[in-house]
Amino acid sequence: MQSTPPGTSPRVAELLRQVRQSGDYRLLTDVIPYTRFLGIGVENTTGEVLCRMRYAPMLIGNSSIPALHGGTLGGLMESAAIFELLLRTQEERVPKIISITVDFLRSGKPQDTLAKASITRLGRRVANLQVQAWQEDRSKPIASASALFLLS
Repeated sequence: MQSTPPGTSPRVAELLRQVRQSGDYRLLTDVIPYTRFLGIGVENTTGEVLCRMRYAPMLIGNSSIPALHGGTLGGLMESAAIFELLLRTQEERVPKIISITVDFLRSGKPQDTLAKASITRLGRRVANLQVQAWQEDRSKPIASASALFLLS
């Protein structure tokens, strides 16, 4: 049995090992109340980790347009960055966010939204990621973000 680093929950470390081995990302998203609440799931159909936020009326921030709430888009992009780090590295702890800067490029329509994070720099203690969120056309992002995380 592998030991876990100090300060790491054995349950989280074991869960991450199971997800990495099985590819069943629902094991991870189902135990996080925030991702369940927002309807965020992880997909890996094309060899890349994508996060999908399923549309629900509660995600609307401006009902007169209607447009998705900016906080839900920020939550989707932060989650995409965390899942990218957890699934592409050997981290056994959930990385802690240092900062995230979100650029809202166009209104999010009332439909499913996808996000993809890319690691731009991975150091021993800090990781920098870029995230894009889109709906119908990946070449027309509705938001982008730059995020910095503290690793274990």
